[in-house]
Amino acid sequence: MNELRAAGITEPRLLASYKACKKLNAEHGKTYYLATLLLPPAKRPFVHALYGFARYADEIVDDLASTLTDIEKAKLLQNWGDGVLTDIDKGSSEDPIGAAFVDTIKRWDISPDYVRAFLESMTMDLTITEYQSYDDLYKYVYGSAAVIGLQMVPILEPLSPDAIKAAQSLGVAFQLANFIRDVNEDLDRGRVYLPMAELAEHGVTRADLEKRVLTPNIVDALKFQISRVRQLQEEARGGIALLHPTSRPCIEAASELYCGIVDEVEKINYDIFNRRAKTSTWRRLGVFIPALAKARAAR
Repeated sequence: MNELRAAGITEPRLLASYKACKKLNAEHGKTYYLATLLLPPAKRPFVHALYGFARYADEIVDDLASTLTDIEKAKLLQNWGDGVLTDIDKGSSEDPIGAAFVDTIKRWDISPDYVRAFLESMTMDLTITEYQSYDDLYKYVYGSAAVIGLQMVPILEPLSPDAIKAAQSLGVAFQLANFIRDVNEDLDRGRVYLPMAELAEHGVTRADLEKRVLTPNIVDALKFQISRVRQLQEEARGGIALLHPTSRPCIEAASELYCGIVDEVEKINYDIFNRRAKTSTWRRLGVFIPALAKARAAR
């Protein structure tokens, strides 16, 4: 409640919506939520709202327990997304999740084009099961991840426009790290997010992945993908220094923990089919505690 008060959110409808978004963030985005705690209290609710919107859409698409067909999910996603876009134009929403999201979009003057790109990528998940090239994949990743970073930028108060490109690169790095970790789970959903042409360069086919047996060729392919994550992380590093000082500890911690997923893949010897790479509680604390000290000093 202190965060909401600090952010100037008092209307009962908005209070309920922001609380619902925070609950989604706390339950499903533990690393994201932890990093959000490093922001000044007045900014946290808006980050919860961005997460809540993205998570709700993702739940529509990836709910394996749902009895809906992909066509029905696409229609549900379209109706919900169109409703939120209409509400953005209107300036307010009655949707339990959309109300906070629309309020955040309006307060921080975030482009609705980012919302459209996100919804388009979520729809792609219901129709596309693999991507031939990295350029093909990037069209999806731009909407599913890069725009999340771009939506965050106004809230983080950049000191230079150069911070925008860094936010985009870091968002992509986060998503690619997830793809590497989640190969096994994504196969369960009938999808492969590692570019097929790049897999082929390492002698790997989709059929090889579907056997779920780790081979030297698959290890080589994963190493190549990991190198891209680290390259994007390095590209974004300078941009973090271009954010408001009170925002930097949050993004530094998020970068360390999200991109650090690939470190965990290495620690399990790339055996993504039999083990899930997880960031340990000790590593999270090892990143969070020094970052918290920096965040408090910056305020």
